[in-house]
Amino acid sequence: MPSAFFHGFRARFDASSWRNAFTPRKPRNALLRVAFGLLGLALLVVLLGVGLVVGATMLAFGLLRRLLARGQDRARSGADAAGEQVIDGEYHVVRKPGQPLLR
Repeated sequence: MPSAFFHGFRARFDASSWRNAFTPRKPRNALLRVAFGLLGLALLVVLLGVGLVVGATMLAFGLLRRLLARGQDRARSGADAAGEQVIDGEYHVVRKPGQPLLR
């Protein structure tokens, strides 16, 4: 029963004009086919190149930033660098009443 329903649905959908409006069609002229193929390859190469340049720039910026930060840490004295990284505080463990102790 369900296969008949979907078959009828598919047949109605295939017969609609929407299918023809959105299906890609290759041009019949051989030169146009080659031109569109080369245009697609050129677009692929350009997007790949842009992606590689952006990625390399991001990596270079990160490495440069890390090197500059490391140079600033070496310029500081040992006590100042250690003093800025230590957080002093007290804490208490708060337990909910009625909860079992987990081990």
